[in-house]
Amino acid sequence: MPDDYNPATVADVRRLRDTLEQQGKKLVFTNGCFDLLHAGHVRYLEQARALGDAMVVALNSDQSVRQLKGPDRPLNPEHDRAEVMSALRAVDAVVVFDDERATALIEAIRPHVYAKGGDYTVESLNREERAALESAGTQICILPLVPGRSTTKTINKMQAGDSSAPGSGLLRLAVLGSGAGSNLRAIIAAIQSNTLRAEVAITLSDQADSGFREIARTAGLPALFVDGGDNPRRLSDAAQKEIFEHLERARIDVVVLAGFMRILKEPVISAYAGRIVNVHPSLLPKFKGANAPQLAIDEGELESGCTVHLVTAEIDGGRILGQAKVPVKLGDTAETLHARIKVEEHKLLPHVLNEWRERGLSVRGAVAS
Repeated sequence: MPDDYNPATVADVRRLRDTLEQQGKKLVFTNGCFDLLHAGHVRYLEQARALGDAMVVALNSDQSVRQLKGPDRPLNPEHDRAEVMSALRAVDAVVVFDDERATALIEAIRPHVYAKGGDYTVESLNREERAALESAGTQICILPLVPGRSTTKTINKMQAGDSSAPGSGLLRLAVLGSGAGSNLRAIIAAIQSNTLRAEVAITLSDQADSGFREIARTAGLPALFVDGGDNPRRLSDAAQKEIFEHLERARIDVVVLAGFMRILKEPVISAYAGRIVNVHPSLLPKFKGANAPQLAIDEGELESGCTVHLVTAEIDGGRILGQAKVPVKLGDTAETLHARIKVEEHKLLPHVLNEWRERGLSVRGAVAS
C-alpha cells in the first residue's frame, strides 16, 4: 500500500452505489472502529461482502472513537486503520467519519444492504442510524459473531498479563448518574483522601448536560454520554448494549449507580451480578422506587435514611450492604429530608465500597445476591 494512501470520500462511495444500482447490483455498507483487526473481523467482513456486489466500510475517526469508547482508544490511528482495512479482499472502499454515529453517511450514501455483527439485534441498533436505514429502504442483515474473537477480549487478555498496568490492585469503578452528581463527588473525595482504595475508571450518564458529567470532567475522568432513549425510566436496547460494552472495555470490578434514574436490564444485570450497587434514599425494604422521601413523610415515619444495596432484576430488592438513619423532623418537605439523607449517602457509599475491598472479597462474584 503506497504511503500516499487516502480513504474514499462520501462522493466516491455514492458514485459507486449509483453505478451498482444502474447495473442491478447492490452495495453493502457496514461501520465500526476496527481498532485491533482480528479473525472475527475478517470473517464477518467476508460474510457481509457476500450479501452484495461491493462493500464499503465506514470507519470511525480517532475523534469519534474517543467519544464512543473513552480517552484510551483508539489503539491505532485512523489512517493506519483505514489502510489496513482497504487491503482486505472483502473491502472495496473505506470512508472515515467524525461523528459518533454513521447516520449522516447512511443518509448520503443510501446503501442497499446494511450489515452488523450478531452482538446486535435490529432493536438494539442505534435509533438514529436505524431510522436512516429504514428511510433509505436499506435491507438490514445481522450476521453471527465468531465465538471468542473480539477486540475487547483481546485487549483485556493483553492487559491481564501486565502487572504494571495503571491502577493495578485498586477496585475499578464505573459510576452511573443522571443528576447533580453529589455521590460521584463524594467518591472522588474519598479516593483523594485515601479513605477509599479505588479508581473511577469511567463515568456514564444518560443526560448530556448533567452536573454529574461536569463533575467527572472537572476531575479529569472519562465522562461518557449514553442516549437512553425516549422513556425517562427505562433504557433502550441500544443503550443497554452500549453501557455493557463500555463496562467490558474498562475492565470494571464494581458498577455504582449514584442517582442513575433508569433501570438496568440485560446484558448488564447478568454479566455483573453481585457487582452492581445502588444508593437509595430510604431504609429499604420500606419505600422502594421513586419519591421515597415524600413517602416517608406521608406515612408519618419518625426516621428515614439511605441504603446501599446490590442491584438485581427486582427494583430496590437486592441484598442490603449498609444503611444510615436520619430523623424525620416536624415540618420536613421531601426536599429538606432528602438533603439530610444525602449527607449520609456521601459517607455511606464510599464506606461500603471500601469495606468491599478491605474484606478481600473477590469482586467477581463473592458478594452474591
